[in-house]
Amino acid sequence: MQYPFPGMDPYLEHPTLWEGVHARLIVAIANQLQPRLDPRYIASVEERVFLEGPQRRIPDVGIQKFKGATGPRPQPASDSDTAVIVEVEDQEIREARVEILDSANDMRLVALIEVVSPTNKIAGPGRVSYRAKQKETLARDCHLVEIDLLRRGRHVLAIEKWRLRGLGRFDSLCCVSRWPHRNRFELYARTLRQRLPRLNIPLAEGDPDVMLDVQAAFEQVYTEGRYARRIRYDEKCRPRLSAEDQAWADEQIAAFRTEREE
Repeated sequence: MQYPFPGMDPYLEHPTLWEGVHARLIVAIANQLQPRLDPRYIASVEERVFLEGPQRRIPDVGIQKFKGATGPRPQPASDSDTAVIVEVEDQEIREARVEILDSANDMRLVALIEVVSPTNKIAGPGRVSYRAKQKETLARDCHLVEIDLLRRGRHVLAIEKWRLRGLGRFDSLCCVSRWPHRNRFELYARTLRQRLPRLNIPLAEGDPDVMLDVQAAFEQVYTEGRYARRIRYDEKCRPRLSAEDQAWADEQIAAFRTEREE
């Protein structure tokens, strides 16, 4: 037994782990698809870059006296209290995605595959950047595939949230928007207890879809990233699970550890 859960491992959503998981997952998706795309198509890993300011980043707070500091020194009023000065610079954030390019048609973009990050699901530059790229893609003659494995945060996929009411409860959602049928979405909703889906990835007209096994890609990331050694399964999951889901997760982890010890 190499993996503890039937589907998504919720412990990999931890803020200190997800950035690496995301980067590895993008590469795993591209590598899985490429043999199925040959010889005509290329799965290319590309990046979207945006600046994230201090409003979304919580720095390690340090207290520094003015002596020896550079820059203008504030002149306090005689009756004011002394302030603690914290300076935080904007950070350049890079988010990878998979682009399927048509080598038979001047490397035209055929399909874009996005894996949603936490920064895409909270207010700020990350969400603005994601929405802008989403809008641009939907206006073009290419397909959009969105994979959201994260439980926390606001809905960001192309389909409006209110249209999901009939799906029931789910923890992850994958959405395929085929050009030119923008009013139709192929949805793959899953709970933690279910296997992540096998998606149909559309290509140019006349060519059959190729299959993307999200679960297989995710388990590859888990194994190659040695996450079984890195995750603190003895602690409660973060983001938090419901009491019922945490009890279920604890059972899965106990069985996983027992089988690995045998």
